Amino acid sequence: MIYILDKINGELIESEIVPMGKKTIPLKKDGWNFNWRQLFGEENGRTYVLRTLNSPDHTEGALCLRYEHDMLIMEALELLHYNIGQKNKRYDYVAGCLIAFGCRESFKIKSDYKGFLTFVSKTNLINWYAEKYGAKLALGQRMFIDWENGERLIEKYLNLTK
Repeated sequence: MIYILDKINGELIESEIVPMGKKTIPLKKDGWNFNWRQLFGEENGRTYVLRTLNSPDHTEGALCLRYEHDMLIMEALELLHYNIGQKNKRYDYVAGCLIAFGCRESFKIKSDYKGFLTFVSKTNLINWYAEKYGAKLALGQRMFIDWENGERLIEKYLNLTK
């Protein structure tokens, strides 16, 4: 069981990360930025949604992972608009849970990159990924989370208890 933090009342809310299904694809018309329908259909991609147990039909965040060149790549990460930012955020830990989930999946690969999660960051988010999640800059905007930081994130976000 994972938990996200309800910023309104300070309670931890039971949540889960499950594979995205045709009925749970986040859509642009509902305010999502990425084309999740396209990402859902990618050959080497695996898409997931984070949802609370008390609202299983409502997606709070989405993640697309892709396996390529012996590496696990975080292709896309998106939070529902009201889960973004510091001040008026509805739920906290959504991004942390999804990133930690990607890190956990990276430990399942059988290559020299086992335990590493790589991704391309938007320029304005590079420092945020580095400070909050321990990501390191590799080349240009390419970043990665190594196995040590991955284990730390898994412990912090996926093993949280109420």
